[in-house]
Amino acid sequence: MRILFTEPAWKSYGALTETPIFTPEQCDLIIKEGKSFQPSRGLIGGGSNNKLDLNVRLSTLSWIPYEHEPTRFMYSMLERDGKKANRNHFGFDEVCLNEQAQFTEYDGSTGSHYGWHMDSGITMKNQPPVRKISAIVLLSDLKDFEGGNLELDAEGKKIDLKRGHCFFFASFLRHRLLPVTKGIRHSLVVWFGGSPFR
Repeated sequence: MRILFTEPAWKSYGALTETPIFTPEQCDLIIKEGKSFQPSRGLIGGGSNNKLDLNVRLSTLSWIPYEHEPTRFMYSMLERDGKKANRNHFGFDEVCLNEQAQFTEYDGSTGSHYGWHMDSGITMKNQPPVRKISAIVLLSDLKDFEGGNLELDAEGKKIDLKRGHCFFFASFLRHRLLPVTKGIRHSLVVWFGGSPFR
């Protein structure tokens, strides 16, 4: 069998912003607002299969509604930069923000972590819309925590996130967050979804 078509040379499945998308003051505001919503334990499984498994995921999270006035700027900026990342790196059809933002807290006193997982299930039975691009923004200052490295695809493939920067990546890629060993790490996660892949 001969290969007749390949992915275009410009296409990639991960992109880290060169400059912060949020200022330190905006990060502080998002942390404050994220903490104002009812926290819950991070679950795994998706949809009706959600379950608590502290060996895989140990974190606290809350959901920030679209209509929450103090953080509406956050959605606008993420939508703008996510669509730009899609044009420049992914080339997926019909992507838009269609889920609320997840505000996550990882606590070093408990060794909070999130083991290997994908954001888009293989069967996609809980989606449409299909999650196509995941975006993680580090909200905390690096001096406020230790550990908590984000790894993509394989052990040791570390993504060097800095405060206010965003990492966009294809939702079907495996990733994990190593245990936070000291302090508190806050992050924001959103997903860009759309029609099923063709």
